[in-house]
Amino acid sequence: MQVLTIGTLRIHRQIDTPVLTDRLYRCTVGDMEWLNYHHLLYFWTVAKEGSIARACEKLRLAQPTISGQLRLLEESVGEKLFVKQGRGLALTEVGQVVYRYADEIFGIGRELQDVLKGRPRGRPLRLLAGVSDLVPKLIAYRVLRPALEMPEPVQIICDEGPPEHLLAELAEHRIDIVLSDAPIPPTVPVKAYNHLLGTSTVTVFAAPRLASRYRKNFPKCLDGAPFLLPMQESSLRRPLEQWFDSNNIGPAIVGEFKDRALMTTFGQAGAGVFAAPTAIEKEIREQYRVVPIGRIDSIVERFYAISAERKLKHPAVVTISEASRETLFANHSNPKKNENETSR
Repeated sequence: MQVLTIGTLRIHRQIDTPVLTDRLYRCTVGDMEWLNYHHLLYFWTVAKEGSIARACEKLRLAQPTISGQLRLLEESVGEKLFVKQGRGLALTEVGQVVYRYADEIFGIGRELQDVLKGRPRGRPLRLLAGVSDLVPKLIAYRVLRPALEMPEPVQIICDEGPPEHLLAELAEHRIDIVLSDAPIPPTVPVKAYNHLLGTSTVTVFAAPRLASRYRKNFPKCLDGAPFLLPMQESSLRRPLEQWFDSNNIGPAIVGEFKDRALMTTFGQAGAGVFAAPTAIEKEIREQYRVVPIGRIDSIVERFYAISAERKLKHPAVVTISEASRETLFANHSNPKKNENETSR
């Protein structure tokens, strides 16, 4: 136990506590424990500014002061919060967790100041959504958009990446929901629940000039046609290849893409024909100025909201889930009741 004196206030600080949220630098006054918000403020400012030098300018403090306080905070946490990155600093994984809490704390502090000054401000409901990089961007937008139309203000914070990364974030409660084109893989040791948002058949599109050549006698017209495919890890790739085989079609594969938005952009430029969910056919036609060549009713894509809870509780997540089933996938899906919720 060490004693820190600030003016006439004597603060006892306690080091070495086992859990991360309890390991944050805390002060004890009498029988009550408190975070040292000065240290948390210095950390938060350095994280926002990207370097100690810029934080010094912002806080009008000397560099040794901030460096010393950060070092004490890291000692009390028991983890490094920053690593050097070029001429600046980057947050470690633990630093990102601490930053999220600090950002919330100081956001509430700013709101309190506004209220005390007679400027009441309602805090928006935050929705932290992870979007798998295999989900079409237009699908993600259509799924999340109803949250912005709720009566109460909602702030959407989106993270995009591989499903495995996002599921790890979900397990650590860093995000509220994961949007994916597949249920939780059996190789991922995460306790979570699959909530089927809906299903969609597939439409084949092409730029107008290319479509005029491959629009007749579908699907035989696709034999030898330049085709843009999603990469192997996409849930659409294998069904497409099986469909080609069953129809004796041998397209010329001119490109493979992880990002389906990029694939669609290539299709817009006339590089090849491509497949996309029928549920967003209207948006694809309007945004990319492409035309449908034909529809594949035998291929069905599924889209999931994956949560850490069996029953959806977050108001925004409930809203987007209900809207997806009632509007986005209503005319293109026929989900079985037992598919709406499964665990892993």
